[in-house]
Amino acid sequence: MKPHYFFSSLTRISDLKSDNFILSPLPREQWAMGDYVAGEVLSPVSLSAQVELPDGRLANLLPGDYIIGAFGVRRATLEAVGDWQSIEDNGIMQNMTYAGLFGKVTSQSYLLPPLTSLIYRGHVVRNNQKVCMSDFVHCLPEISYQCPTIMIIGTSMSAGKTTAARVIIHLLKQWGLTVIGAKFTGAGRYRDILAMKDAGADHIFDFVDVGLPSSVVPPEEFRILVRQLLTMIASENPDVAVIEAGASPLEPYNGSVVLEELKDKICCTVLCASDPYSVTGVSQSFGLIPDLITGIATSTSSGVELVKKLTGIEALTLSDPTALPALSRLLQDKLKRPENQKQLLLV
Repeated sequence: MKPHYFFSSLTRISDLKSDNFILSPLPREQWAMGDYVAGEVLSPVSLSAQVELPDGRLANLLPGDYIIGAFGVRRATLEAVGDWQSIEDNGIMQNMTYAGLFGKVTSQSYLLPPLTSLIYRGHVVRNNQKVCMSDFVHCLPEISYQCPTIMIIGTSMSAGKTTAARVIIHLLKQWGLTVIGAKFTGAGRYRDILAMKDAGADHIFDFVDVGLPSSVVPPEEFRILVRQLLTMIASENPDVAVIEAGASPLEPYNGSVVLEELKDKICCTVLCASDPYSVTGVSQSFGLIPDLITGIATSTSSGVELVKKLTGIEALTLSDPTALPALSRLLQDKLKRPENQKQLLLV
């Protein structure tokens, strides 16, 4: 009996839904990050067991379902840590994010619901060759990236970066600008950049587009792929790019590489903080003074007041419509928009 396949969102750059492949178990020495593989869902299955599909929708899982995902690495400070190298001879692994990021979890927060357990059922193979994410990446000749960039970073994961990106993109689109939304670091979820698309971004990109299931790779390897992502963005000739670095630049997702590559093009830096005191840590570690602080730390008026007291930097609750005029003034100034266009910000 043919198993029921779910193609995870990490397959969205591929043509695997054509079913023109077989599954073949390969010896460990042939495994690598970014390999497309199949995992069978093991019992018991929790009520939260889901997988993110190539269109971003979440599908519920049952025992015996097969998920096509990719080997990768996760180093989430608040949720789970794991990697494909830790998978033991029994082939037991976890879907470390809903996106189909496969590896054995070695550490997990007690606050995180159980992750879906799988057993390795083989590599995706065509013409006697394993199929990898990188097989579907079409490299462009590198071009100079000159786009004004609004950089969104955080003090940790789940600090409010995607919310900030949505609000900023929505505002920029009201000004009639061509906007790119992108996420350069993280662990493979599609929902974040889809949220940017929903907010009005003309085009969206992330590290999956250059063949990575997560951005936990050697920095110099990642640097090359960052430049390819920047080339993809530049080829669209946008007016402005809103780029998110998932997690924190201090975490092993290579956010610091993104900041180094973009430092001359960043016109505005937005720091999303999980708490007021973490702001100073990130700022001091990178010698970086943000133009705006937002996120969970500013979710109440008391949080806003404390952040301003500690840092002296503008702090806003971007989910509050009353913050939009101040955000507009800041972005108008940083993007150096003409004076006669500034009336738009108060409309």
